[in-house]
Amino acid sequence: MNNKLSDIINILFIPILFVIAIWFVKGFELIYSTPFHEYGITSLDINRITGIFSFPFLHADFNHLINNTYPIIILGGIISSVYKEISNQVFFFSYLLSGTILWFIGNPEENVIGASGIVYALASFVLISGFIKKQPRLTILSFFVIFMYGSLFWGMLPMPNKISWEGHLSGFIAGILIAIYFRNKGPQEKIYNYELEEELEKERKDIDINYIYKKDE
Repeated sequence: MNNKLSDIINILFIPILFVIAIWFVKGFELIYSTPFHEYGITSLDINRITGIFSFPFLHADFNHLINNTYPIIILGGIISSVYKEISNQVFFFSYLLSGTILWFIGNPEENVIGASGIVYALASFVLISGFIKKQPRLTILSFFVIFMYGSLFWGMLPMPNKISWEGHLSGFIAGILIAIYFRNKGPQEKIYNYELEEELEKERKDIDINYIYKKDE
């Protein structure tokens, strides 16, 4: 039991650490009645560019916080277990790129807070990677993401509410870029026997051609 718990903690270390951080910040705000919303991100405002690093840790209320907590645990767990060697880099780039893109394309009149951009980046990464790598298991994960977070596509459309659709779109774009960047990392498309035979036959012909060419010389 202890070994299984240890394995789970190791797999989910970064997502769990991030979740602890965002809950700690909200707890601090409540205990000391000190809201940190001023450290959100305002697009194209050079004075608020540091919000790229701080805005994912801030949330409007507990409902906002909870809605970002469980997707980070689930998606972070999927990425950490499937893309083990690059999972930390994927999470870091999701955190950094989602905010950076938002700073450029967001609404300059809005102060955005919340980790939704990271959630969208992680979901987008799993979704796009599954199709890029053409692995059955990863493709199933992609459809799982669509099934579980199908509403995320609606979240990227302008809505008459206080939700930052630009933040969601920024995260989704970040996930696509990260999936493309790491397309040669992690699980790869399987090569079946007939494909291996074709590759070997091609290599043999290349060797024969080179041999004949050198012999003629």
